[in-house]
Amino acid sequence: MSLAHVQSIIQRHWGYDSLRPLQAEAMRSVLDGRDSVVVLPTGGGKSLCFQAPAMAVEGLAVVVSPLISLMKDQVDALREIGLPAACVNSTIAPHDRRETRDEVLAGRLKLLYLSPERLMTQQTLEFLKRAKLAFFAIDEAHCISDWGHDFRPEYRMLKRLKKEFPGVALHGYTATATGRVRNDIARELALNAPEILVGSFDRPNLVYRVIRRDNRLRQIAEVVDRHPNESGIIYCIRRRDVDEVCAALTAAGASALPYHAGMEDRHRKENQEAFIREQCRIIVATVAFGMGIDKSNVRFVVHAGAPKSLEAYQQESGRAGRDGLEAECVLLHSSGDFHIWKRLLDDLPSEAKTAAHALLAGMERFCATARCRHAAIVEYFGQYLATDNCGACDACLGERTVVNDSLIVAQKVLSCVARVKENFGADYVAKVLTGSQEQRILDNGHDQLSTYGLMGDLSLRVVRAYVEQLVELGDLRRTGDFNVLALTEQGRETLRGQRTPRLFEPDIKEKKPAKVAAESWEGVDRDLFEELRQLRREMADEKGLPPFVVFGDATLRDLARRRPSTAAALLSIHGIGEKKATQYGERFLAAIDEYCDRQETATRDVGIDATGTETRSTGLRARSVSKGRGTGSVSERIKPLTETK
Repeated sequence: MSLAHVQSIIQRHWGYDSLRPLQAEAMRSVLDGRDSVVVLPTGGGKSLCFQAPAMAVEGLAVVVSPLISLMKDQVDALREIGLPAACVNSTIAPHDRRETRDEVLAGRLKLLYLSPERLMTQQTLEFLKRAKLAFFAIDEAHCISDWGHDFRPEYRMLKRLKKEFPGVALHGYTATATGRVRNDIARELALNAPEILVGSFDRPNLVYRVIRRDNRLRQIAEVVDRHPNESGIIYCIRRRDVDEVCAALTAAGASALPYHAGMEDRHRKENQEAFIREQCRIIVATVAFGMGIDKSNVRFVVHAGAPKSLEAYQQESGRAGRDGLEAECVLLHSSGDFHIWKRLLDDLPSEAKTAAHALLAGMERFCATARCRHAAIVEYFGQYLATDNCGACDACLGERTVVNDSLIVAQKVLSCVARVKENFGADYVAKVLTGSQEQRILDNGHDQLSTYGLMGDLSLRVVRAYVEQLVELGDLRRTGDFNVLALTEQGRETLRGQRTPRLFEPDIKEKKPAKVAAESWEGVDRDLFEELRQLRREMADEKGLPPFVVFGDATLRDLARRRPSTAAALLSIHGIGEKKATQYGERFLAAIDEYCDRQETATRDVGIDATGTETRSTGLRARSVSKGRGTGSVSERIKPLTETK
């Protein structure tokens, strides 16, 4: 069968005049009956690589898909353009399954979508032996690898296909796979001399920004405001974060819905459908959302926490701009994200845990890098960017501050690595440079080195960030099982002043020493405090909690001192975060409102102006309690929190 015939089918049914890079080669593998592994970026047209040839060759193409929603979307799209496709899963009625069976046996069906679990049942395998098969297409094939970001043990069962159906070609398709993962796919599927086709991992239409998280809601709201009336996805690590962020956005007037595994299936499906159908603008989700989502006009993706691997980030951020138009990808991160992931990974088997921790370390390095984000991503996957300036990331757009004395900073770090004789890791080197009194440093006599305390005016986190940047730039490399730092030849050139690396100021907010709350009543309306304390007791009794769990005394005093009048102002009160504001805010604001009306006392709202300066306003407040749905931008209605989340 000729490729020209397949292209005529594509023109007729899909309406495409041309193919994207590597699609022709991938289709040729299918037409020739040769096993293949195809890696194309999200939006690169992987599905067409097997769907179109299936229409041209004789027999049935069986497509392995991990998600029911993905199967449904693909089948609906194929049927919409008049192609005979079906799926079988737990949501399909018995009479529809029988109809699909008859269509397969009669040779009228061209594409059949199945999950790996259903496909590998003995009943399904025996049934398919009665049909004429053309080939198997394994979608999301990275799921078969321990080194893939979304490993699924059930994919390992697919190796049997080669034994059960000798002579039938297998094709694996994925958007994200390092060389190691590609080899795993070929080995675990028992492919025979497969064609390995790898497209470019660069998505030039995506603008990457990686930012240290200091105020989650404000930073998310700023991204939302940059994309009025456009679709976006906000990823959170934990379910509770999804609920809190979604509630805050909704309260601020944004059209947002949640999605996570803790919700009922029905609600998840409804919310996903609402997002796809643009009945809602924003979906706030855990990574449970998005695999195979075909929505092409997602204009922004925000990660409210760092993903567990660069593969995961590349795929999740890649759900933006699938139509090839410009889209924004913002990653908000903190060191706490990586601690969370490490705890979650502790339950994995030993080998899988090792792989997962290595992937997590790659993500951590990406967050710390001073290099072009596009270059860092493609090089992680074994490719190289053709330009020195992508023009589409925070580094290349000049949004990060270059260290004025980059050479001196680099030489201090590199000199310390040399003076500890290249026998220690990044943490240790940073501690020596900052003058740590850790016993191990004293025992080694490294407090006597000329580089000891040389960067004592900086925090350990900042110095560690400089070390990581020099690793990413190639001046340092990690060696051995313990990631010991060693100088590269490039690093020795820097040390001699023969080259100057470009270092960026780390996007780390220096934490000031925590202040102990003063036991002061200055400015506190004691009568109001007593009324609020009574309300706190009532609410605690209703929930079966100790009163201090609702709000501490310091919070009640701050409420009685500042008398906030809006939900936004409530978030600036000591001890009130997003969740408590949502749970308790309305009743406390109502109590303050009633007290001020009764006493004819002016409220004193605390706000933040456009420059970030605290402002106060006075005056009797309106009787209605603000829900955060006023006019203005989302970021104006979501005020900065007093706590980093």
